[in-house]
Amino acid sequence: MPPTALPNFSNSVKLKYVKLGYQYLVNHILTLLLIPIMAAIVLEILRLGPDEILGLWNSLELDLVQILCSGFLIIFVATVFFVSRPRHIYLVDYSCFKPPVTCRAPFSTFMEHSRLINGSNTKVVDFEMRILERSGLGEETCLPPAIHYIPPTPTMADCRAEAELVIFSAIDSLLKKTGIKPKDIDILILNCSMFSPTPSLTAMIVNKYKMRGNIRSFNLSGMGCSAGLISIDLARDLLQVHPNSYALVVSTEIITPSYYSGSQRSMLLPNCLFRMGSAAILLSNRRKDSWRAKYRLAHVVRTHKGADDRAYRCVYEEEDPQGIRGVSLSKELMVIAGEALKSNITTIGPLVLPASEQLLFLFTLVGRKLFNPKWKPYIPDFKQAFEHFCIHAGGRAVIDELQKNLQLSAEHVEASRMTLHRFGNTSSSSLWYELSYIESKGRMKKGDRVWQIAFGSGFKCNSAVWKCNRTIKPDPESPWFDCINRYPVHIPEIVKL
Repeated sequence: MPPTALPNFSNSVKLKYVKLGYQYLVNHILTLLLIPIMAAIVLEILRLGPDEILGLWNSLELDLVQILCSGFLIIFVATVFFVSRPRHIYLVDYSCFKPPVTCRAPFSTFMEHSRLINGSNTKVVDFEMRILERSGLGEETCLPPAIHYIPPTPTMADCRAEAELVIFSAIDSLLKKTGIKPKDIDILILNCSMFSPTPSLTAMIVNKYKMRGNIRSFNLSGMGCSAGLISIDLARDLLQVHPNSYALVVSTEIITPSYYSGSQRSMLLPNCLFRMGSAAILLSNRRKDSWRAKYRLAHVVRTHKGADDRAYRCVYEEEDPQGIRGVSLSKELMVIAGEALKSNITTIGPLVLPASEQLLFLFTLVGRKLFNPKWKPYIPDFKQAFEHFCIHAGGRAVIDELQKNLQLSAEHVEASRMTLHRFGNTSSSSLWYELSYIESKGRMKKGDRVWQIAFGSGFKCNSAVWKCNRTIKPDPESPWFDCINRYPVHIPEIVKL
């Protein structure tokens, strides 16, 4: 009689549910152990009579002095704990600049201007066309007025005009939404990489809104697309030492002075990808703001690869052989970004990942060291730690690479792709357009966790983790409000122009 074939357990058992069971078991191991122990103690106490409980209490032989000393010690330890713990930092609200329709730069307009400006140099025109076709940008992205001239001849006045437009519009919207007066703001931080005039942009804001004379202002420049999270980190540190304060953070990039009119391919990329944008964010450490704040800041992790010469020069402002200034993007940019991301998630992983993912990562690491170095390294499932991802919309390649490395679904990177399509690469402010997209879709619920990831020159990879304080309804002041019903849209690999 032939032996009965064993069933194929790999097909009969749904491994997805096995993994879910493992995650629940490991993540709640303490609860699962403590519940039976506490139940046994309670049952044992219930079995005792009143006389036995009183006799047990008397056997402890505690006098009044011991009780008072113990109570004092508990109060002292609790006081030290509550006084020394970090203050909660709340994101009260934020606003993103929505460019006017007069600034739109559809592909046809962009390429027509390119042909008129570069006339005889067809290689530049063809290169810019290929970049646009594969960029992931849509037809509604915007460029500042000075760049619409043929040829663009940006002046200091043009740069200031763009700065005033994007910065003041975002701040006005934020002040209107929050009801905060300019004189209520204690800390002002602005980041803008390419335009750093004298007086500074923060001085321009103080002058415009007639802010207090003792306001603490900081102007960050040259720190690239990840500078927005550097500003958040700086604001967090300042709010830890200045109680009962408001911090206004402005993240922007002024495009006007960074236009490149040469023919170096590595310097032409920013012309094709960068667009107008700005965001104003109000942070607070006041307890009374906890009820109305949208988010609470959980973690900020910063990674700097500037000690490596390749990383330092992969995004580099310099002059081309013809003496024309521009920003050069290295071909190694994606490799360096991957290395920076690896360092960043190695630091942030233990802070946010559940125990189940940390154990799997540890077991795989030990196995590779002790048994077989060829074992495939385990990539932690960050979807267990976050409900939403805001990946810097630096370009299609950046989003593709992070989606692949972090094993994210199309929905997880939807906000990044749609932001790139609708607004282009708005540099440090892109993260806030992505967060606004998620809110406008009605997906942000109380308790949800958001991971913001940004890359910048230097080379830097920075992360911020936020926890949602309340379920957020779509905002009529959002830059997405009049178009969110059209999104998400299908973005083809190549748009033939």
